[in-house]
Amino acid sequence: MANLRAVMDSEFWDLNQSSPQALDGTARSVPGDPAPLALARSPRTVRPQQLSFLSQAFPLGLIPSFSPGSQKELGSFAIQSFLPGPSSSSWWTGLAWQFRPMKLISGIKKEFTVTDELELPAFKDIAKHVVDKSLYALGLFSQISPTPDTSLLLNLEKHGDRDGRRSKAVFIHRLPNHDITMEAAIPDLFLDSKGAYWDVPNTLSLDVASLVSDSGFRYRFGLHRNGGSAEARKRSLSVNTPLALMPGTWAKAAFSFEKSKDLWRVREKKASRSREEPTQLPPYDVRLKEPHSSVSGIIGAACAAWFGGKKNLNATSETQSFSADLFGSISYTLQHGKFRNDFNDLTRIDARLDVRSAKAFINEAGHLVYGIFKDPINREVNPLASPQLNLIFQQQVAGPVIFRAESRVSINSGHGKLKPHVEDVLYGLSYSFRMLQSGKILAWYSPNRKEAMVELRVFEF
Repeated sequence: MANLRAVMDSEFWDLNQSSPQALDGTARSVPGDPAPLALARSPRTVRPQQLSFLSQAFPLGLIPSFSPGSQKELGSFAIQSFLPGPSSSSWWTGLAWQFRPMKLISGIKKEFTVTDELELPAFKDIAKHVVDKSLYALGLFSQISPTPDTSLLLNLEKHGDRDGRRSKAVFIHRLPNHDITMEAAIPDLFLDSKGAYWDVPNTLSLDVASLVSDSGFRYRFGLHRNGGSAEARKRSLSVNTPLALMPGTWAKAAFSFEKSKDLWRVREKKASRSREEPTQLPPYDVRLKEPHSSVSGIIGAACAAWFGGKKNLNATSETQSFSADLFGSISYTLQHGKFRNDFNDLTRIDARLDVRSAKAFINEAGHLVYGIFKDPINREVNPLASPQLNLIFQQQVAGPVIFRAESRVSINSGHGKLKPHVEDVLYGLSYSFRMLQSGKILAWYSPNRKEAMVELRVFEF
C-alpha cells in the first residue's frame, strides 16, 4: 500500500505537499495533522526540473495551474514556465516565472469600454495594466551536487501580489543506510489539513531517517526551530494557530515496524525467446504490472519534546513540554489488470486505516463504552482519537490514461455514536510514459483547497 509510513512521516517537518501557491511547488504539512492524501504528496523531482520536462509537452512551454490569488481580481488561473540557465554536470541554475492573466484581461476590456477610439492615452493606460507587478512571480533556482550522494538546492522567489521575498535552502546527504536532511526557509509556508496556509517567519530543521531494513524496522529523529509567530494567509481566517507552528524548538524521534503479505499475486512471466510467440509490449508503469491482493501493517512509537519559545495566545491549548504515544496503520490493496493493454487492463483499490494516537483512541473508546450503559456526556472530542480511513480508486480510461480519486474519512464519535465524516477529496488524471518505466504527467484537483496543478512524477505511486 502506498504511503503506509505516512502516519509516521506526518509527525515530522519534511513531509511536503504539492501546492501551486509557491514557485517551488511545495508547502509543508503541519506536524501532527492527518497525513495528506497520496495525490497531495509532493514528488521527489524538484519543481524546476518538472517545469523543464512539462514545457516540452505543453504548447509554447506554458504549464497551467489554479490557485486563489491574494486579490480577488487576480483570479485563480495562472501559467508557469521555466528558463534554464548556465549548468554543468554537477550544478544547474534556472528561472521560473508565473503570470496571472485574468486581471490584465479584465483591465484591458475596461479600457476599451471607456473609450471607443484607440488614442495615445488609452495605450498608456493599457501599458500600466501590462506592467502591474501583482500579475507576476519570479523564482531563481540553483542546485549544486558536489558528490552523487550530496545536493544543495537554493531558491529565491518573489510574488508581486505579496510583500517580501521567500528564500529556501535544502541540503540532502545520503549515507548507506540513512538520509540526512537540513532545511532553512525565510519565511516557511505550511498547509494544514483544512486547506489553510500559514506563513512562519523563519524555520530551521534537521532530520535523520533510516532506510527500511529487511526486518521492517525504521526510525527517525530530528530537531526543528520556529522563529516568530505564524500568520494565516487569509486574514479573515478565524482559527487558532496550530501548536506545531508556535515559536520554539522541537525535538522528535520515532521508530516503527512494518510488514506486508501477499494474499495472491500473478507474477510477470519472463520473456520467451521462442519466435512463435509475439513480443509483448512492456507495461505503461512497472509498478502496476502485477495483479495482486495484499495486506500491510505498521506499528510504532513517537516522542516529542518542546524547548522554550514564547507562549502564543492564539494557540489551541497549552503546549506539553514532553509527550509520547503509539501509532499504527493497516492497509489492503486489490489490483486487477497489468496496465499493458489499451482498455480494461487496470482497476485498483487501496484502503488504509490510520490510528494516529493510541492513547487518545483508547481513552475515547472508554467514553463510548461508558455511554452505552449510562447517558453520554457532551464533551469536546480529541481529534487524534478519530481513526481515519484513506481510500484510493484507480481506473484505466484508455491506453496510458488513468483516472484517480482519493478521499480521507474520519470516524468521529459524538453523543455516544460513531459518525463518518469526509475530510478531504482529491481527483487526478495521469498519463504514463513507457519510456520512463514508471513516469507520468499528473493533473490533480482539490475541491477543498480550490486548487489544481500539473506535475511530473517518476517512480512514485
